[in-house]
Amino acid sequence: MDDTRVEAFADAAADGVDFDGIEAQVEDDSYTLSTADGTTAEGSVAALADVDPAVERYVTNWYFWHATAPQAEPRWAFLRWLEGADELSVPDRYDRLDGGVTTTWGELAVTVERDADGDRVYDLRHEADRGVDADDLDSYDDPVAARELAKHDDRDRYRPLKTAPTLHTGWVFPELDPAALVEAVHTFYPATVQNWYRERQGDLDVTHWHETTQRQTGIYGVVKTWDRGEGYEHVNWVAEACCDDSQCLKRREWEYDEETDLDVDGGDGEFPCREPCSVVITAARQWTKIESEQPRTYEFELTPSEKEQVEEIIDAVADGRVDDIREADIYDGANRYRARFLRAKLFDDEGNFDGVPTED
Repeated sequence: MDDTRVEAFADAAADGVDFDGIEAQVEDDSYTLSTADGTTAEGSVAALADVDPAVERYVTNWYFWHATAPQAEPRWAFLRWLEGADELSVPDRYDRLDGGVTTTWGELAVTVERDADGDRVYDLRHEADRGVDADDLDSYDDPVAARELAKHDDRDRYRPLKTAPTLHTGWVFPELDPAALVEAVHTFYPATVQNWYRERQGDLDVTHWHETTQRQTGIYGVVKTWDRGEGYEHVNWVAEACCDDSQCLKRREWEYDEETDLDVDGGDGEFPCREPCSVVITAARQWTKIESEQPRTYEFELTPSEKEQVEEIIDAVADGRVDDIREADIYDGANRYRARFLRAKLFDDEGNFDGVPTED
């Protein structure tokens, strides 16, 4: 154990150390310590450098958490959570860290290992690339690079929602220190670590739908008109459309208002969503305008198979699986050729379904 760690531990032990299974005291250049597994030791401070390897694990672990890891509480708690520090003893953790411990955070896979000095090294990549050799991925070392990686999906389409399950694959940050790891995670998923920590502490402040919409102004002020004393079924539709696990990796914690829960599930994400996001409000603005229209009755003639095909097309688009339907799979109602046949049969030259014009 190097002198830096010995001196730092001895300085702290002068006031007493009680952390992660080790208790230590230094007085008059002599130390005494005990560990959770029953090991005890004493001697001169200089002899700390040659303590039993079982004790050295506790000392280097103390040094990492107090001298290397970020001391901001949310970041510190997140890093400890990644390696199960609150559930496992230091020896058990060190044994696991020797082989690498991988945890998922949204679509991120974070693998933490320890080096010979007890410091942690982090590998960050897309969860779809777990097990892929780092040499086969685009490698980065600056967490700022995450900003560009998060902008587009694998088809180079812009990602307006950072927590959508569409993160670009094929990259790796192979050797991040703890501060850089948390910074990269924050860049991929802004504020998720902080909100996760606040929720664990019981301090998560949630702004519900009604309160959020009532404070909208400008072009988004129209959303306020949607609350017309007609219940909150429309908010259920919004949450079902936007806040499902298939659309967003956050776990929705906001409801209609403080007293009224929505009827749809909030998802299973690790980190919470504390208020309707800008994507939800932008979509709700358009839906507000559409829902303000007066309903009309339209009459169409469809065969039973054609009705089912329309339903399959809507499902395929809503679930984002259109690109997964093979051209040869004509049994799928959303197949491109099936859809083109339906259009050829039922649309007139003006593009009206079944020749029925849309009334203004």
